[in-house]
Amino acid sequence: MPKSSQDLIERLRARKARVGVIGLGYVGLPLAVEFAKAGFVTVGFDLDEDKVRRISSGDACGIDVSETDVKAMTSSGRLTATTDVAKLAGLDSVNICVPTPLRKTKDPDLSHVVAAVEEIAKHLHTGQLVILESTTYPGTVDEVVHPMLEKTGLRGGEDFFLAFSPERIDPGNKDWTTANIPKVVGGIDAASTAVAQALYEQIVSTVVPVSSPRVAEMVKLLENTFRAVNIGLVNELALMSHRLDVDVWEVIDAANTKPFGFMPFYPGPGLGGHCIPIDPFYLSWKARQNGFESRFIELAGHINAGMPQFVVERVVSALSQNRKPLRDAKVHLFGIAYKPGVGDVRESPAIDIAGLLQRGGAIVSYSDPHVPAFEQGDLVLEQVSCESALERGFDCGVITTSHREFDYDQIAGRSACLVDTRNALKGFSGAHIHRL
Repeated sequence: MPKSSQDLIERLRARKARVGVIGLGYVGLPLAVEFAKAGFVTVGFDLDEDKVRRISSGDACGIDVSETDVKAMTSSGRLTATTDVAKLAGLDSVNICVPTPLRKTKDPDLSHVVAAVEEIAKHLHTGQLVILESTTYPGTVDEVVHPMLEKTGLRGGEDFFLAFSPERIDPGNKDWTTANIPKVVGGIDAASTAVAQALYEQIVSTVVPVSSPRVAEMVKLLENTFRAVNIGLVNELALMSHRLDVDVWEVIDAANTKPFGFMPFYPGPGLGGHCIPIDPFYLSWKARQNGFESRFIELAGHINAGMPQFVVERVVSALSQNRKPLRDAKVHLFGIAYKPGVGDVRESPAIDIAGLLQRGGAIVSYSDPHVPAFEQGDLVLEQVSCESALERGFDCGVITTSHREFDYDQIAGRSACLVDTRNALKGFSGAHIHRL
């Protein structure tokens, strides 16, 4: 193992190394805070000047991280937020935590990763560790990041160290956080893996080394593809059960009594968030580049993408039972975030449902304790509190996000018509309640 790697490992274990995180979003900021809490001098980089200013003043910017910790770390000087990429030159390690969205064509968009690596390359020095955490396709580190860094004349595994470690953040989950979620690490060689492992061992309870960046990249995609495919399966069963006049929720609960060979997944209005609707397409895209057709993934994506339309059809059917057409009907959405307990609206199926309803002529409003206002392109929704919505009334309510803050007794008791896409009204009965 190169002497420089041993030197860096010793500095990491002594927590004397200076570390950096590029991208202070839902992955980067919690990671930077954990590094700072562990005693590392930590520099966080972001292009958003307002976000940098807010973090520097101790504001968590609505990200799922303790604001008390952010204030404590910035006040102590162990965490600094900046837009000045020249400060990369003074760091021993750099973690890349930037977005990796899909283009409209479902192809990977690595522009943010490439931009981050270009800046790192300008300031790359001997003995530095670079880790990509952004979700991407297998081969990104080997085919994109590694060659870009070696254009500097420095050699990976000898002069600098390079690894991939997939982020596994679950926003809103208080039980599993950056500190206790096992961290998978795969370096371009044994030295890179060892150095990356040494870094993460200072902040997480379990580090899982794997043989290569490709394996680590594939791990993340398997995790989320597993969920997407199984959700697609249960969504298809929900569609089928509706045709067969069977309660799919009761079926799942009964099947879950089997103590082996079954894992419950639940239907819903569609997929949302930063990972599950997107990551499987990274895998299927890369498979196509290598002449392999990933039919399960594509089919699951098709089924999941069609769920918002099915929800709207259920709304139309529910309204018709009250002799009310969709046009000019007042439809209220309970929840606009993609999952309970968060204010994240990325890829939220509630947005697609709202858009379809509006295009059908409905007057759409929403309640969400975590999203005080919503506007996305031409889609502008009126936000009212749950209590106010119930007081003024609506023609049909749709439970799109099962937030704990909602009073389901009141919702079930004071609504003339409801479509429940999350089984939030389990235990409630009545002809006015229409389940997915």
